[in-house]
Amino acid sequence: MPPSRTSTTPALGGSRWNTFPATGTMTAHEFFTGTEPLLQGVIDALQSVDREILGAQIHATLGLGTRETSLPLAVGPDAASATRELGAQAEAIGQEIASWATEAVDRLLTHRIPLPAGPLVVRSHCYGHLLTHPATDLLMGRRGGPVTMQLYNEWLHQMVLLRDALLPFTNWQDVPLLVTPTGLRHTEPARDRFLTELLVRQIRHTSIVNFARHTVTGGSGPDGYGFDHDGGTVLPAVVDAPPLTAPRHLLTWRPDPAVGETATYVAEVRDYYAAPRTLIEHLPPATGTPGPIIARIVAEPVVDGTRTAHVEVTHTAHNGAAARIDLGQCLRGHRFAHRQDPAEAVVDARTADTWSVLRAPGLVCTEGGDAVLDATAQDNTVVLALLGRLYPDHVVLRPAGHRAGPVTAAGNGPGRLVIDIRGEAHQES
Repeated sequence: MPPSRTSTTPALGGSRWNTFPATGTMTAHEFFTGTEPLLQGVIDALQSVDREILGAQIHATLGLGTRETSLPLAVGPDAASATRELGAQAEAIGQEIASWATEAVDRLLTHRIPLPAGPLVVRSHCYGHLLTHPATDLLMGRRGGPVTMQLYNEWLHQMVLLRDALLPFTNWQDVPLLVTPTGLRHTEPARDRFLTELLVRQIRHTSIVNFARHTVTGGSGPDGYGFDHDGGTVLPAVVDAPPLTAPRHLLTWRPDPAVGETATYVAEVRDYYAAPRTLIEHLPPATGTPGPIIARIVAEPVVDGTRTAHVEVTHTAHNGAAARIDLGQCLRGHRFAHRQDPAEAVVDARTADTWSVLRAPGLVCTEGGDAVLDATAQDNTVVLALLGRLYPDHVVLRPAGHRAGPVTAAGNGPGRLVIDIRGEAHQES
């Protein structure tokens, strides 16, 4: 919730540009509103302002591929999937924040925020955010100057921090960001590490989770694939989305009033290369379309700040027999799985029994060419469980409607494990 003004809250003005609490949480839009006194200070200092110039500046700063961009991220068809997903996030979030800024300038020109403690004078160090030439003339020209420039620089930097803090989250407008009297500056060290890895290598999933944790909790923790925090849980988006279309790398904030402590979700087996394996050739073949399998996610108790979780699957046709698959391995499997190109065909040389695969010890792999698992009757959580049971190498998710077409052999390459699933329109039952 946004902080409330009380009789003990210092008045805005001078060096006080916000009324943020010592510690508290705010959504993206609440935080944006809390920074508006800085924009008011710019408008007051200039006495009048060209809204088109300031609008073009924030669009250029938060956009990708501009001279003034604050995130020089190269996003193209050959970029890593995490880079493409985070780049799309940066574009979408940046455009929304820029639209908020345009609306705010229009509103503040006619509905001024009072500054009882006098005109704002804020010291804001330069962070290398380039200005457009018209913005430089406006802010540093005859009507502007160092005070105006520093007010705008502080606001612009807070907007960059806001955009970047939200990058890991699919539902970014709902995320409770930790805010302090310095706004989001407490995220700077974690942001620097996150962006450095994003820009110079293929970013690790644990690095995305660690940065998300800093923005929500203000602290770090063990490497993991998600975390609990007071009032909610952060896990990869695919946990409650169709595996075929869910992002591979992004996270989703899930409010849960029952969550009262901070804990990191860790994989049961840290190094899946060392996990025992079962050859799919040793499992019974499919004898028809398998009946529905029931699946649910079960979290284990917190131990020393960490916890594991499992997908528990049961099959009524097998007298309620059950199997448990580590959720961390399921999420690895989803990140590594390929989505079949509609033009690509798979040799249906062998089918495998889905229930036998789910109950197999260790991770299932193949040495004998392509094998197909029929999951068209299963919900999304069962598909996720299958992804956790297969060795995450040459695994393919294939919409059932793409089975038609010419058949081509896999050649001398490794065999593929293909999961046939219902199409994109299917939602979790």
